Amino acid sequence: QVQLVESGGGLVQAGGSLRLSCAASGQSFSTFAMGWFRQGPGKEREFVAAVDWVLGTTYYGDSVKGRFTISKDNAKNTVYLQMNSLRPEDTAVYYCAAAGYRPPNYSGTFDLAGEYDYWGQGTQVTVAS
Repeated sequence: QVQLVESGGGLVQAGGSLRLSCAASGQSFSTFAMGWFRQGPGKEREFVAAVDWVLGTTYYGDSVKGRFTISKDNAKNTVYLQMNSLRPEDTAVYYCAAAGYRPPNYSGTFDLAGEYDYWGQGTQVTVAS
């Protein structure tokens, strides 16, 4: 089994920044991609960002482009989400997810929850106006 542990959530004022971390541990796991999703109060789960673990290609949801940056540390099996210029509408529980092996011709962009094999428990981010 693979465990994903998020950290870094909290309360911040609008315009502020937070950095989330997600560390993967457990059984040997060929990471193909890792991503972040969020779910705000009364809302559906929303794609935030993802990173291809080998090529480093990044993908972002439209609502966070230009404000959030996803990065990775392969040696630590850790993915980060730097969130700048936070807005009250960014308030949500943020979930880390990991996708395992995919064939070389895989063409997905990891913006769908169904593309992921493992999920963390989530970390709360609250942005006060």
